[in-house]
Amino acid sequence: MSWAYLVLAGLFEIGFASSLKLTNGFTRPWPTLVFALCIVLSFVFLNKALKDIPVGTAYAIWTGIGAAGTATIGILFYKEPATALRLFFIATLIGSIIGLKIATPTQ
Repeated sequence: MSWAYLVLAGLFEIGFASSLKLTNGFTRPWPTLVFALCIVLSFVFLNKALKDIPVGTAYAIWTGIGAAGTATIGILFYKEPATALRLFFIATLIGSIIGLKIATPTQ
């Protein structure tokens, strides 16, 4: 279950990182509320995951999910460039996340 919590934490990290741009300096109430809700839920699920997953692994996977996901959201919704090199490194990040999962024993 800890790995599921970690994936949820990463998905909510994508949510708070992606919605941050929409807050316009925290002047727009609804995007700010989405940001706040996502950041709280991200840390709640990360905390739950840490009960069985080593902190170094959990943090690396959490930030990796957030980085890869937010970069993908940027390409899909914010018209950021989708160059071959960017896509290669997003894929490399995803491969590293999977590798950490495979290489990490749980308690």
